[in-house]
Amino acid sequence: MKVIVLGGDGFCGWPCAVNLAEQNHDVIIVDNLSRRKIDIDLEVESLTPIASITERLSAWEEIGGKPMRFINMDISKQYQKLLNLLIDEKPDSVIHFAEQRAAPYSMKSSFTKRYTVDNNVNGTHNLLAAIVESNLDIHVVHLGTMGVYGYGSHRGATIPEGYLKVEVPQPDGSRFEEEILHPASPGSVYHMTKTLDQLLFLYYNKNDLVRITDLHQGIVWGTNTEATLKDPRLTNRFDYDGDYGTVLNRFLMQAAIGYPLSVHGTGGQTRAFIHIKDSVKCVQLALENPPKPGERVKIFNQMTESHQVGELAKKVASLTGADINYLPNPRNEAVENDLIVDNKCFIELGLNPTTLDNGLLEEVVEVAKKYSNRCDLKRIPCVSSWTKKQAEAIKTN
Repeated sequence: MKVIVLGGDGFCGWPCAVNLAEQNHDVIIVDNLSRRKIDIDLEVESLTPIASITERLSAWEEIGGKPMRFINMDISKQYQKLLNLLIDEKPDSVIHFAEQRAAPYSMKSSFTKRYTVDNNVNGTHNLLAAIVESNLDIHVVHLGTMGVYGYGSHRGATIPEGYLKVEVPQPDGSRFEEEILHPASPGSVYHMTKTLDQLLFLYYNKNDLVRITDLHQGIVWGTNTEATLKDPRLTNRFDYDGDYGTVLNRFLMQAAIGYPLSVHGTGGQTRAFIHIKDSVKCVQLALENPPKPGERVKIFNQMTESHQVGELAKKVASLTGADINYLPNPRNEAVENDLIVDNKCFIELGLNPTTLDNGLLEEVVEVAKKYSNRCDLKRIPCVSSWTKKQAEAIKTN
């Protein structure tokens, strides 16, 4: 297939693009390199040194990989350029990673809130509008988040894959049955943009029959895939800071440098997780199993296991000897929650889940130790708070 990967220079986008090229797909990466620019604004760098996009693409070609092309474009602002690209290239699929992906960053200030909404919602809508205007049958694969469901309101119920069967009581006592999108309960501005995405998908699928697969992904951990390990210049980024570092990677990095593991709140928050290798595989499976013409939006829960944050910290501590530090929670969320998730769709498509085994955890610790000299300790704490109340608690800690 010819595939355009929007956001193909990012933490999930880059290994995904490399994997698709390795599978012999014709890959075009579109990115405005905004994630690299945010690093400059935050004055923090990936723990792993990452090559420029030009170096990455050259390295991939040098080791015999199928060449990938790169186009610098902001899809949230450059609509005509995006439309022309679709018309000229006529891709079979577009994989949409081109969104600001961090909940803490989205809550950092009024600027980051507005940037996240402008970038994420405009980018998604521009893509859908351009597909309709191009008059092409393009399958959209979108990287969403498990966070659209919210954390804390499920009370032991299993979260289905996107749709929920409901009964609506009628005045005459009868009940009307239908299937709706699972009610959204975003926990941050970032998560809110993802819930708006799924409404845009619902509309454009219903109105214009755009074929769409929406992947509600859990928290990604790990750093590299087999493909990105083939050359140091292909190395994927490793975020450890309080805004962009994902919780398990942060624990493993902190353990590697002897920094107490930062557990915010009680540690009773339950989250869904997926290894970067499985994330890449799931995108490939979604790409190769598109919805049929006229089929409603496919929604997959892209996760492999759920864990309580506190228990996860204890597991890492027992493995590495690290201490645990309990801190005020900067997020406005339930103190504890359960999370039972249905992910049978990817299992039925052939995903063999990568679970949280000690070997893989140690692998990430070794990566962190290798590049520990690049760690800025001042960037580890989570200081972006959801409300003034949370901000005060952080200040007084």
